[in-house]
Amino acid sequence: MKKLLLTYLLCLTGTYTFAQIGVKYDPTLQATTNLQYFRPKGDLYVGDVMPFAHNGTFYNYWLLDSAHHASLKGLGGHQWVLSTSTDLINWKQHPIVVGIDEEWEKSICTGSVVFYKGTFYAFYATRLVDKEGRVNEQLSYAISADGINFKKQKPNPFYTSAPGYSKRDFRDPKVFVDEKTGEFHLLVSSWQEGSVLAHQGGALVHMVSKDLKDWKVLDPILTGQPSVPECPDYFSWNGWWYLVYSDNSDTYYVKSRNPYGPWETPRHQALNESWSNVVKTAAFKNGRRIASSWVPSRRDDKDYNGETFGGNLLFREVTQDADGTLNTKFPAEMIPATQPVIPAKIITHPGATSDASGLTINAPNGVGAAHLENIPARCRITMEIEPMGRNEEYGFYLKSDPKADRGYKTTFSAENKTVSLGNTMIKAVDGLDKTVKIDLVINNDIIDMSIDGRRCIVNRTIEQKGDMVWFYAKHGRVKFKSINVQPLKDN
Repeated sequence: MKKLLLTYLLCLTGTYTFAQIGVKYDPTLQATTNLQYFRPKGDLYVGDVMPFAHNGTFYNYWLLDSAHHASLKGLGGHQWVLSTSTDLINWKQHPIVVGIDEEWEKSICTGSVVFYKGTFYAFYATRLVDKEGRVNEQLSYAISADGINFKKQKPNPFYTSAPGYSKRDFRDPKVFVDEKTGEFHLLVSSWQEGSVLAHQGGALVHMVSKDLKDWKVLDPILTGQPSVPECPDYFSWNGWWYLVYSDNSDTYYVKSRNPYGPWETPRHQALNESWSNVVKTAAFKNGRRIASSWVPSRRDDKDYNGETFGGNLLFREVTQDADGTLNTKFPAEMIPATQPVIPAKIITHPGATSDASGLTINAPNGVGAAHLENIPARCRITMEIEPMGRNEEYGFYLKSDPKADRGYKTTFSAENKTVSLGNTMIKAVDGLDKTVKIDLVINNDIIDMSIDGRRCIVNRTIEQKGDMVWFYAKHGRVKFKSINVQPLKDN
């Protein structure tokens, strides 16, 4: 889990029995249709997500967070919760599946699940305080016959630390099984002591075992990272192997034609959206791959404050190019349901004209603009944008006001290959000099956008609440076509 700038709160005071330490969670109160942007009821949040699929069911395990990581004196107090679906539309919410049962368990941290020979294995790190008062992270696991009802295994924890690696940072085990040898493999997030470059010690420890008792530490599968490479994911897909990890919650991946590298960097990092934290994936039906993550909250609910732990669920569908590069788009089943298209009159300003074919902004000497009014706070906006020759940039302001004094500027730059949404940006976006299709969802304080069904960007946008959308183009000619605005249906 990411080390965010946290405001630690003392949530538990006075005399209590241990049964009161675990956060209460009632699955019967939670949404059961379309979990895109889901957040549990009450003062609760979604933390790190651990997707898994088996026999046509998508198991979305996630950390239940309260008070933004501040529970149990800032150690987290997290527990595993589960949402399952066979169609990504209708979901079943389950009670806590791996919880805090002992006083020494300060958090059931992030991990992963594998199914092998009729049994589900859930590997995770347990955060604890040792006899000297130091915080350590140690490895634990639980087993289940159905992926829902897990029983922790002893000894618990089963592994304390690997020689040459940090005891404080030893978490987020990614498990997979070699079907030929029967070996369990763990990739564990840690910090390598005595690294060649002092500030590049982040590593993924590689451990193997056949009996889950005796573990052998192999050479690390990843080294030289500027932070602990958290929440790793590892999978093969159409002849490519992928190693996914997070640097301060921004998700990166490398790819290879071989199971353990050598790794190569892709053409672009489609999983890297700064407000989509610690992305992990799972195979699904018909050769699909679904990613899930979480949109963090902002400190004090201020637009330009940084992240705090815990927020809303976020899903992406992952696609693959021939060279192994990954792309992302909205899963079709998880686009929020909408009401009919509302009439939206385009109001033009100097440099802009509007007719049946769309809105054209021609501004060779500066900026041209047009706007829409009375846009709902919860809506889906779709359009096509056609650059007609070179331009410096184009885009729109969302949740804006007269003269676009406020709102969230969304900018497309073909020259820089960047797309920004408010105060976040994605890079290496190809095709911005050609017609692009935009699918945009404004869901209260979350703005989420898919660009040509290949790249996505999301942001937490809290303070601006204007009902205007301003379109603009700078030093060029750009056409906005097929603009449709549809209010979202209530959940």
